Amino acid sequence: MKFIWDSAFSLLVVTGALLGLSLPLGRIATDAGVSGMVWAFVISLGAGGLLWAIMTLRGFRFRLTAHKLRYFCIVALVSYAFPNLLMFSAISHLGAGYTGIMYTLSPIVTLILSILLGVRRPNMLGMIGIVVGFAGAAMVATTRGEAGQPAALFWVAMGLLVPVSLAVGNIYRTWDWPGDTGPTELAVGSHVAAAAMLLAGILALQGGGTLPLLGEVPWVVAAQAVSAAVMFPVYFRLQAVGGPVYLSQIGYVAAAVGLFSGTLFLGEHYQSLTWAGAVIIVAGVFITTKAQGRKE
Repeated sequence: MKFIWDSAFSLLVVTGALLGLSLPLGRIATDAGVSGMVWAFVISLGAGGLLWAIMTLRGFRFRLTAHKLRYFCIVALVSYAFPNLLMFSAISHLGAGYTGIMYTLSPIVTLILSILLGVRRPNMLGMIGIVVGFAGAAMVATTRGEAGQPAALFWVAMGLLVPVSLAVGNIYRTWDWPGDTGPTELAVGSHVAAAAMLLAGILALQGGGTLPLLGEVPWVVAAQAVSAAVMFPVYFRLQAVGGPVYLSQIGYVAAAVGLFSGTLFLGEHYQSLTWAGAVIIVAGVFITTKAQGRKE
């Protein structure tokens, strides 16, 4: 476990795989009638609630400051509530695999913001890896979803907003990270804040009418809550170890998991161009990982 906790590559694989798992789970839930806002709420409540319970049992108590409260609220909005709402609203229209590809656009946006703001610039090999991965993502994007079922441009546009929001969150979390706070506490605080925001939105816009639909897919809810609780402490640890640009590579792993799980378990079908792009994306991951190793 210590090896995983200190290895950027291991953290990348674990985080990306768990993130990719949320895509088929979300597709199953939204196909059952659960709204995207409610499913985003399930993720944040599962991550924040379960981790908070575990930390409380171990004797941990939050020491809330103005800095932490600001950090929790901003991270909750740009990293969780907004992108998850977009993603799970679009997933039934785009497919789990195609929606996962949206994650792969996050690295190039993160790189641009990182260079502009001077947060962290990757070396030349790292930049090549990101460009290779992005080229693969561009190939996939032209197919507009499942084979024979091109998605409406509106839903493609909604999907494209996901990596922009994620990139902003990647940069902000590094820039404003509270120095005396560990990754698990940050995961709990930001997800509790996101769950509160989403619950307020559900009650205001939907009147809570879609919440009972969660009872139609109880095992999916349980699996999503547990995987989110495991993923997000690792996610924040990866942020600390690898930095925002390297963290953004989880989108490549998540996209691969989403494509394969959607095809094998949900009956989704994609064009050969989609699969060729996925292979190129994987190549980009290995290049950036090698670049990270040289940097360290």
